[in-house]
Amino acid sequence: MKLFQRLLVAPAALGLLSPISANATEINLNDITNYSDVDSIEFANSFKLEESTETNLIAGGEGLVDYGDDFSETTTATFSADFAIGSVDGDTSEDAVQGVYGFQIDLNTSFTGDDSFDVSIDAGNGGGGLTELDLNDAGTDDVLAVDGISYTFPLGDSLTVMVGNDVAGSSLYNTACVYGGITDTLDDCGNANSAMDNGQATALSASYDNGDGFTLGFGYEGNGDTSSGLLTKEGSDTFGLQAAYQADQYGASVTYANYNTSSTDTAYWGLNGYWTPEDVGAIPSISVGFEVGNPDDSNTDSRHYFVGFQWDEVGDGTLGAAFGTTEHIDDNATEYIMYEAFYSYPINDSMTVTPVIYLKEESGDDDTGVIVKTSFSF
Repeated sequence: MKLFQRLLVAPAALGLLSPISANATEINLNDITNYSDVDSIEFANSFKLEESTETNLIAGGEGLVDYGDDFSETTTATFSADFAIGSVDGDTSEDAVQGVYGFQIDLNTSFTGDDSFDVSIDAGNGGGGLTELDLNDAGTDDVLAVDGISYTFPLGDSLTVMVGNDVAGSSLYNTACVYGGITDTLDDCGNANSAMDNGQATALSASYDNGDGFTLGFGYEGNGDTSSGLLTKEGSDTFGLQAAYQADQYGASVTYANYNTSSTDTAYWGLNGYWTPEDVGAIPSISVGFEVGNPDDSNTDSRHYFVGFQWDEVGDGTLGAAFGTTEHIDDNATEYIMYEAFYSYPINDSMTVTPVIYLKEESGDDDTGVIVKTSFSF
């Protein structure tokens, strides 16, 4: 664990306000070891980097670390890593056994005690035939890169606002779903489009909570890093709203999004709900989702649905199973379904092993995946 804590010094120096990436193979681990001694993930004012005449901890970078400065006493870091091994047999796969990984550093700082400045730094090689696991690949294999930066703060007692880059405009939504899906196709609970997590550059999200289980959400995403700009006819903008209610054993949410591009507008409506048993046991929790889409340049609507079951105490682990459409299906078009089942078993407080099997219908041969994922958090 101490090795990963020491590795934080390099990516933290990359700069939190710009998407600077550094190849992991270029880090001088010996220098980092000599100049850092981190005994806790929480950095206090008593922690100082030692004075040194050497500044090139990262190849090609000078002056990236000021050894006289302190880390903020409110800055914390969490680390996670996923390793997966498995194979997918289908139309475009050859049943080859593959191994991939994903690594993530989350930096969090509070300036007032009520706000949160968050930066996610990812790396990995989660491509190949195991893409259904949606592991971090940072855009290119084995490269550390900023994968989201945001600032969340309260306005009064009931309103919370988030602004960010490369984060979802629905970050403050409360979608009614308790299914912890494993595959990328089914983990969105059936409202992938109305929840508008498009990876566009600029995002704004807001949530109003009346304190009695009822929340209202607003979201916006736009391509602010292109010449088209925000809120222009040439650009791409997405606006969304959500109303949600959650009680002790059930919840429901209605989500709306409008995708506005230079050529067309498409509206999506998503309806989600869940129910959990009073006593955890043989009866699973049930989550459902249904979404419809309607582009303004076509009379053809599309639909997407999802159903998930989860048993939270099967032995020491969690058992889940779900099915749903693989994507939005146009009316009168062929419907393709995906099925999955998983079991997450905690080895200890920081390590979980999750085998998953899925069947994904395709126009050609169906994809059948058998994968084991091991997750670490520290």
